[in-house]
Amino acid sequence: MADHLQNELKKEFQLERMILFSDAVFAIAITLLIIEIKVPEVTRAVSEGTVLSALGKLVPKFVGFFLSFFLIGLYWTVHHRMCGFLINYNNKLLWLNLGFLFFIVLMPFSTSFYSDYSTPETIGLITPLAFYVGNLWLIGIMNFFLWGYIGNPKNKLAQGIPNVYFVQLAKIRSVTVPFLFSLAIPVAVFLPGIARFVPMLIPPVMKIIQRRFDKKIKMKSP
Repeated sequence: MADHLQNELKKEFQLERMILFSDAVFAIAITLLIIEIKVPEVTRAVSEGTVLSALGKLVPKFVGFFLSFFLIGLYWTVHHRMCGFLINYNNKLLWLNLGFLFFIVLMPFSTSFYSDYSTPETIGLITPLAFYVGNLWLIGIMNFFLWGYIGNPKNKLAQGIPNVYFVQLAKIRSVTVPFLFSLAIPVAVFLPGIARFVPMLIPPVMKIIQRRFDKKIKMKSP
């Protein structure tokens, strides 16, 4: 009995370590976003006009910061909810989680790369946008696999997941965000100025998906 209790406490401690490590990685990644934005340097005579002009050149960087801050925060809330169901862990879960965190850590670089080439002079470039979208796809795919692995009852890792539709919805949401961002690439080819507004589709599309799953659950309920 004492050995069983000791093993359970050890398992709980190790699981807690994984979660705390993940939270630390999210915190570092989200902090690095603002570190990438440097205070503007005015090389001409300092005045209100020159300072405002230098600050104005940072607008694309701040847009990228706000966008990525929201996305990393969104992925953190999803990861937080996911970990709330965990009661066990194994090596595969640890490596899947590390893979997910790897691409989270890449976000400050991809954000900076995308933001630096989102100025009026470089707005037609596709490579920075494609790199950013690729980063989101890799995060989404790893999140998809994490939900699939944790939500599989055969793995005996989770407890309290409401129903099978909950995991299905989580997996679909994992790839919805990168898919919507992908639409910005063809838009950027023909309408560069409109491409930056494509992410605004995320909230309404997410609501539509949620409503469809809510209807499906109601239809299946006795």
